[in-house]
Amino acid sequence: MVGAIKNWARIALEILYPADCAVCKGAREPGSRSMLCEKCRKELRPLPGPFCERCSLPFDGAIGGNFKCSHCADKAFAFDRAVCACRLTGAARECIHRFKYDRAVWLGAELAELLIAAAQERIAWKKVDCVVPVPLFPARERERHFNQAEWFARRLVRALPATLSVGNLRRSRDTATQAFLNAAERMENVRGAFTARRPAEFMKRRVVVVDDVFTTGATTNECARMLRTAGAESVTVLTVSRG
Repeated sequence: MVGAIKNWARIALEILYPADCAVCKGAREPGSRSMLCEKCRKELRPLPGPFCERCSLPFDGAIGGNFKCSHCADKAFAFDRAVCACRLTGAARECIHRFKYDRAVWLGAELAELLIAAAQERIAWKKVDCVVPVPLFPARERERHFNQAEWFARRLVRALPATLSVGNLRRSRDTATQAFLNAAERMENVRGAFTARRPAEFMKRRVVVVDDVFTTGATTNECARMLRTAGAESVTVLTVSRG
């Protein structure tokens, strides 16, 4: 009986903490609580500078002081700036994809750690009133069984002094997947896709909008535009990765 219990305990432990790396299937360090091997964990590193002060696009080269990239030069974003924790490459891309589409929530902890570290370093939290996750359309959320942006937002407010606002900003219509659209198509795809149930609650508030990936900024910008329309004083975008 005792042997059977130990066997089931071992199986349960292997399910929760499999011996193989969740990304490359290589060996993990014995006793490590990370789901990644040392090599993949090193790939999951903070966004390297220098990067654009508006959209966090990294600049490959030497540059002094703050700068705005060509991506932002002709853009009138509704948000003040975007803070991104890491590049959407290698292990980060695989972890986010599996977390988002395969419900591999056990990969979320390390991504959340990166997000929280970037938030602490680059956002003045004493000047933040509320955190708003990018909402999913209800049918899409039922299909995925969770909203990845809300998952990260909830982890964030546990670590930092801010109020979580869920359900006020909502996605009022379903939209096509952004992945296969160019920048102009992405902007058009999400235009008017968000509404505020109680706009007055955002009046004169300093808001941080949370999502998993920033690519062209179309989705988070449309959220920011709605929040500005509702009277938000400022809007900062915070995402796990920069595409």
